[in-house]
Amino acid sequence: MPSTPIVAATTPFKVEVEEGKSYFWCACGRSARQPFCDGSHKDTGISPLKWTADASRTVFFCGCKQSAKAPMCDGSHKSL
Repeated sequence: MPSTPIVAATTPFKVEVEEGKSYFWCACGRSARQPFCDGSHKDTGISPLKWTADASRTVFFCGCKQSAKAPMCDGSHKSL
């Protein structure tokens, strides 16, 4: 498998997160549990990114895997 992420979605994933809870964002784009890791990154050289919520709120996780502000969406999907 290549060591570059694939585009999982051309839109962000809207998720309700809980304060203090850690989330493992899929950085490779291969997970069937987007936007979260399911272990599909094995042998890709890409690891999931651990992110811990600082408050209970709605966030938008990057779906295109191109965000400069990973794991959050920065609008990079608009230029795909």
